[in-house]
Amino acid sequence: MQDFDDTFSEDRLKELRRQEEDNLIKSLAPQYGLQYVNLRGITINPAALQKIPEQTARDANCVSFELQNKKLSVAIRNPNNQKTKKVLTDLETAGWVLNVFMTSTASLEHAWERYADRRETSAVKEGVLDINPEVIAKLQEKFERLEDVKAYIEEIRTVNSARRVSETLEASFAGALALGASDIHIEPEETGVRMRYRLDGVLHDVMDLERSIYERLISRLKLLSGVILNIHDQAQDGRFTFDVGEHEIEIRSSVIPGSSGESMVMRLLDPTVASFQMENLGLNEIVYNLMVEELKRPNGMIITTGPTGSGKTTALYAFLQKVHKSGTKIITLENPVEYKLDGIVQTQIAENYTFTSGLRSILRQDPDVIMVGEIRDREVAETAVHAAQTGHLVFSTLHTNSAVGAFPRLIDLGVDSRVIGATFNVILAQRLVRRLCEHCKEAHTPTPEEVELIQAILAGHPAPPTFSPEHTLYTETGCAECGQTGFSGRQAIIEAIKMDDAVEEAVLRDPREHIILEAARPQKIPMMPEDGIDKVLAGITSLAELRRVVDLTDVRGAVKSESDRDPEGAELDEAFQSHIV
Repeated sequence: MQDFDDTFSEDRLKELRRQEEDNLIKSLAPQYGLQYVNLRGITINPAALQKIPEQTARDANCVSFELQNKKLSVAIRNPNNQKTKKVLTDLETAGWVLNVFMTSTASLEHAWERYADRRETSAVKEGVLDINPEVIAKLQEKFERLEDVKAYIEEIRTVNSARRVSETLEASFAGALALGASDIHIEPEETGVRMRYRLDGVLHDVMDLERSIYERLISRLKLLSGVILNIHDQAQDGRFTFDVGEHEIEIRSSVIPGSSGESMVMRLLDPTVASFQMENLGLNEIVYNLMVEELKRPNGMIITTGPTGSGKTTALYAFLQKVHKSGTKIITLENPVEYKLDGIVQTQIAENYTFTSGLRSILRQDPDVIMVGEIRDREVAETAVHAAQTGHLVFSTLHTNSAVGAFPRLIDLGVDSRVIGATFNVILAQRLVRRLCEHCKEAHTPTPEEVELIQAILAGHPAPPTFSPEHTLYTETGCAECGQTGFSGRQAIIEAIKMDDAVEEAVLRDPREHIILEAARPQKIPMMPEDGIDKVLAGITSLAELRRVVDLTDVRGAVKSESDRDPEGAELDEAFQSHIV
């Protein structure tokens, strides 16, 4: 007689029970005034995990998973559980400011598994696993150039192997902080392992690491990041923090498998250098005044566009800070949460908390302002549009090359062109250029080719600055102050298109980019090449740097003459122009 295999049925029943409990906790959380969290999609901070001993956490059905200064995030299953209440009371007595969430049993069990990673390393000598902030602070004062970091790491190759990994890590972080790097890249190759810093948006080689030290370095970083150590064929994301002086540095790590080993990128998030104020974004006067007025509106959508690393998140955070008031509820949906903002509810997408499902859940939390990290598909676009039409001010990002390119992209995503005018307030696009070092920038007179390029761009500028062929431009040279790069810091180059009657008419009749751009011309807002030229003529950046970041071959210039116009489209354009308000 054939045996009946009920394994599938049992697994299926367990999954159904888990989903049923998840749904129950989600519905109960608002009744207790708490938020729901799915820990399967959250990177567990090892430092936070240790704030509640494992056995205590299991007995009280809770776990601590995130740590920010004196704020501790704790997930619990039942707020009425006496053991849970005692744990929360003890934490508050110890001086922690608690951010309490509700979660399911399966979610808690997933988090409890992270205790095992810490137990596996308990036999290692104390101090080897952790980063010494005092050492990092001292090294920061010592490092002035990339060569200093390289020389120090090469010098400690003679250190005993147990301590060498930690010292290499400390030197890497100290160098990145001292030089102002935004990212640390560790990239294994067939012939070696390359370590690089991203300085002002450009990658610079630091040194090649030995293969033997690389393997243990990656294991150490994975442990600190709270990701699974023995997984080498899947991408993983994690984060950890350490204190330097009086402020805390947060590291967001990403590990991906490669043919020569796992590649890791660590982004350094230092809240003390983040400029989350509109006044610090470097907006030109026209765009600044426009955004001040647009942020006063109670509903609609504001979109920022640009590639990764163009400052979109910084701009959105600055806008959130501008609209943040005591009577306003703001909720964000990010991937991932980069910086913690006080007084703002920030959520992070996970396996069961996508942009689509998360946005729908957010709308049930009665927010006034919503930030959606990215509009990437039709479902998210439609839900965001619905939110903007029903009394919410919505911020989001979109991947297009320019502000005007957002309109056909939105239509391509399925947004009805008839609702764009009533939904979208303003669309911005931005890039980041490096600022010239004030200590070593070198003056020069523009060449004939540079004069021709600048004049072509200024021909379409709504308020062109004074320029002559004798105008002084600047270029980079390099000195000790800027690490021989010639640049220090970055500057935003921004353009914007406001939704008005003329632009709405263009979107409805003919949403080609050049048609919408002409319809927006009366707004007198500089486009990116024009805003960039302003910065070049002011000596903030160089023309070569602007050309590296912004396409200067596609400028709107002056209005086309009749001889330049497309004969087949001329009649259509004339008919269209007659309808522009």
